[in-house]
Amino acid sequence: MASGDDVDEEVISKLPAGVKLSWGIVKRSRRGPKGELTVPKIVDAAIGIADRDGLAAVSMGKVAQSLGFTTMSLYRYITSKEDLLVLMHNAICDIPIPPEDAEKPWRQEMKEYVWACVGVFRDHPWFGDIPITGTPLTPGSLQVIDWALRIMKDFPLNEFEKMSFLLLLSSYSRACGLIARDMDRAIREGADPKEFSGSRYGDALRQLVKPDRFPYLHPVVASGAYTEEVDNPIGDDLDFGLERILDGFELYLWQKSGSS
Repeated sequence: MASGDDVDEEVISKLPAGVKLSWGIVKRSRRGPKGELTVPKIVDAAIGIADRDGLAAVSMGKVAQSLGFTTMSLYRYITSKEDLLVLMHNAICDIPIPPEDAEKPWRQEMKEYVWACVGVFRDHPWFGDIPITGTPLTPGSLQVIDWALRIMKDFPLNEFEKMSFLLLLSSYSRACGLIARDMDRAIREGADPKEFSGSRYGDALRQLVKPDRFPYLHPVVASGAYTEEVDNPIGDDLDFGLERILDGFELYLWQKSGSS
């Protein structure tokens, strides 16, 4: 938590209210019941509602009701639902960061980073429903970014290249996280896992996907690879994709080292 001596108040005042709350640099309300309502309690209650009923179910009124307070009581601490969403996002991003291990290969560390991020989407399915509105500014988000940059600390890259690596990793994490979340949700609601592979529709597709109309898709469907009717020699598709991204990183690093 930052103190008044650590920050330039004029500079900090430009930050959105929710971001300032996440850093603990907003003067706390002196109104309302002492010791009974706090920003963390409000955020935890909102997360509980979202985990149970989805993001659309979260409202200031419902959060207040779950805590046994009036809606106006919440506004003394968090002034809008938008700020509440910022704080929920910050709290969910506050995941355990593994200690630094000099013996661990950077590829392994990056895989741990990606699958930890995917886990956030699976543990809190509503997380991906929060719209991206700009650069991450809260400490929870920045802590995860700092973890990824720690992995790259010895890379022969400038800061912009490191951020580009990070963006690619984070984008892949988000894509995989949303896929895993949707699959988890469908299965919880009773869907057959075979629906995702399409294996039950392989025969139908082989009749419909003709080479004259789909010249490049046709052999894939015919082989059974499209509907996962045959063993996949490359293993899990998402793992395979991540390995290829890391191959690209490794090649780029080799080229940079050779040119320096």
